[in-house]
Amino acid sequence: MEMLILVPKITNRLYYIFELMLKDELGIDFKFTTDKDSYLSHEGAKLHYGKYPMPEASGLYQQAANILFEHDIADQDVKICNYKESKAIYPVFNEKSLFPFDIFAASFYIISRYEEYLPHVSDNYNRFQPQDSILYKMEMMERPVINLWSIDLGNELVARYPEITLKKKTFRFVPTYDVDAAWAYRNKGFFRTTLSLCRDILRFDKNEIKYRWDVLRKKKMDPFDTFEYQIKLQKELKLSPLYFILCGDYNTNDKNISIKNKEFQQLIKHLGDYALVGIHPSFSSYLNKNMIKEEISRLSDVLKREVTISRQHFLRLSLPSSYQILIELDITDDYTMGYASQAGFRAGYADTFKFFDLENDMKTKLNIHPFALMDGTMRDYLNLDVQESYEKAKKLVDEVKNVNGTFILLWHNETLSGEKRWEGWITLYRKILDYILN
Repeated sequence: MEMLILVPKITNRLYYIFELMLKDELGIDFKFTTDKDSYLSHEGAKLHYGKYPMPEASGLYQQAANILFEHDIADQDVKICNYKESKAIYPVFNEKSLFPFDIFAASFYIISRYEEYLPHVSDNYNRFQPQDSILYKMEMMERPVINLWSIDLGNELVARYPEITLKKKTFRFVPTYDVDAAWAYRNKGFFRTTLSLCRDILRFDKNEIKYRWDVLRKKKMDPFDTFEYQIKLQKELKLSPLYFILCGDYNTNDKNISIKNKEFQQLIKHLGDYALVGIHPSFSSYLNKNMIKEEISRLSDVLKREVTISRQHFLRLSLPSSYQILIELDITDDYTMGYASQAGFRAGYADTFKFFDLENDMKTKLNIHPFALMDGTMRDYLNLDVQESYEKAKKLVDEVKNVNGTFILLWHNETLSGEKRWEGWITLYRKILDYILN
């Protein structure tokens, strides 16, 4: 059945968020009207979304804030209010309103990443900081609030219109790997290998010298070479992982193997036989369209196929520029949406959504796949031990399962070495997978 929605005017923002919440999340078809008479005479399911209710109307009413009827980007007076046992934003005060906050305005503000377009203090890598996020201030970073609000919306609509049938969603899991450094010791080239050996000698690090030398002589496996283990897991657990390969030139923050290295090329092709492989735009390519284009071309030449998926190295994301560049380069799917220093849901959503370009006031064709958890977040930023990391992962998985969303996990091949700083993490990874798939 189709729901009729009365609005003062129809905008791209309005259509975008109603489509996401009603159609994508709940499976409800709808159409807008600005004609009051058509709305009043409509006998099916209907909702009035506007500033003031109509006394003569019989349908549901949701009081509206201004943001969805605007076209520019301006400071928003975002107030936090209580909602159930948690928090929300854009409170409204008409007792006839379906919700005590504008559920559509709140969802749009969060998922469009509106706050990231506004002036803010970036971190050392020019990244938006999670503590500046409204979800952080609401203490709801680790809850997929838009999924939760959509469920509440669906329940309210069905209570008023029992003839509405809601979409049945199912939980999905997508494991992903970033290959920042395919090997710890091998295939680094004579110059890099010699420098590393000299550094070990100057530090009198006999264990590191012996380890490196044993790997170079192929007496030991390179600790970062965990790819066969990943493929084994993939076959055993029937996983469909994604790989993001760093193909940039060597630099301070880009330390992968040269794309010209034959063994690295063979590894990429090997991974491509088992999984979908995408580009990991280098730290140095940040906002440099030509450099990203070159890196995509390098990977495509190795794979002998088009590259359409991407995740930024160091999660360097600047809106809308980063996504505008990817769209121009024919990337269809991006997996960067998340924070390095915080676990949870940067866009408040645990499913794929289309990027809405606020600068151009339009929904784009770029699919955004937000990840919920990264290994480095737990180990390097939150300083969690293995057991604490497992508990963090379980909590986030439960949140996504609760809304039948999509849980995307970001891991690195080096983490699965289980050595040095990653001792115990290979076991942790398997425990997390078992919990997800249970």
